[in-house]
Amino acid sequence: GDSDGLALSTRNEKLPPTLKNIFQELSNDLQLRRTNGDLSGWAAQGVLLLNTCLTTEIGSSKAHRDMGWEIFTNAVVERVSFMIPSVVFMLWGKDAQTKESFIDAKRHLVIKTTHPSPLSASRGFNGSRPFSQANEFLRRKGREPIDWSK
Repeated sequence: GDSDGLALSTRNEKLPPTLKNIFQELSNDLQLRRTNGDLSGWAAQGVLLLNTCLTTEIGSSKAHRDMGWEIFTNAVVERVSFMIPSVVFMLWGKDAQTKESFIDAKRHLVIKTTHPSPLSASRGFNGSRPFSQANEFLRRKGREPIDWSK
């Protein structure tokens, strides 16, 4: 009942706990306050929101693990790394960090933290400042920074 098709994004009035943690870090990092969980504004600027598995069963977040989604999402990450210059990859959590081997770290910025879920955010996500790091990298590479308030 939360998802709207973009990873972590929701059009529900009540934000899921993981998205609340992301918005808290955004506030701490860039002093931006967001209460709207619709992340389509990020996607419109080129932010690809991608989970390692693209489907699941209600109430079981990893029910479709090892059913083939990882092959597809590995290929997406590898293709983005190869085709697009100066990308920021934010690998939040152990599952996401399995994608690191598909990224050319010489050309791109890789930011790794724990997942922003309530179970792990305090062990590395909180205080990681991923949004300012991403924008600083993009500016250095002559690219437009992301307007995270959209």
